[in-house]
Amino acid sequence: MKNIAIYPGTFDPITNGHIDIIERVCKIFGKVIIAIAKETNKECLFSPEERVHLAEIATKNICNVEVEAFDGLAVDYVKRKGSSVMIRGLRAVSDFEYELQLALANRSLCEDVETVFLTPQSKYLYLSSSMVKQIIKLGGNIKEYVPEAVFNAVKDKMKST
Repeated sequence: MKNIAIYPGTFDPITNGHIDIIERVCKIFGKVIIAIAKETNKECLFSPEERVHLAEIATKNICNVEVEAFDGLAVDYVKRKGSSVMIRGLRAVSDFEYELQLALANRSLCEDVETVFLTPQSKYLYLSSSMVKQIIKLGGNIKEYVPEAVFNAVKDKMKST
């Protein structure tokens, strides 16, 4: 079914840039599933369950969004959900090279899954979860980069560590 788009990633944490992409995708597709990768080669601040919860809160006002965690290959998850569309965000030329390699690898694994690239508003072109985590580690303020619930969850997480 081409009316379902899957937006896979770690979303650790979900940022305003992610939300911008999600809002754009929701105007194109009838249903968007934010697919939170359980397995990642990144050091995560939040557990998969926490990331799902934060994404659900951050997207609660977007009617055609679901959030789920998944294991394994993203292309396999896309097929299991009855979709053939994977969404990826592009911010800069450096993203393009990585994302192109990923899209080509995914196509070789499953030629029925297409990758659709979207760019965020220019004010989010520099924004990434990695950058947000770096700012957090150095004691900076991330309030303008993440939804309020994420900001509060990060504050709570930092107090408990």
